[in-house]
Amino acid sequence: MLTVKILGSGCANCKKLEAVARAAAASAGLEAEFVKVTDMKAIMAFDVLATPGLVINEKLVSSGRIPTEAEVR
Repeated sequence: MLTVKILGSGCANCKKLEAVARAAAASAGLEAEFVKVTDMKAIMAFDVLATPGLVINEKLVSSGRIPTEAEVR
């Protein structure tokens, strides 16, 4: 099972990123646990300078933008 973290304050872009990540996991047939991270210290631990950030299995894969579903897969 994948662990997917959405890093950000809960803004509209964070919600869009979560929707894209959920769609990518579903279309790939993968089980994933989604976690919203809003604590700034926890976000900074991933060296994120701009939100939203996307972390999959503790690896930062995107920050400061909303990737496409294909990029997330």
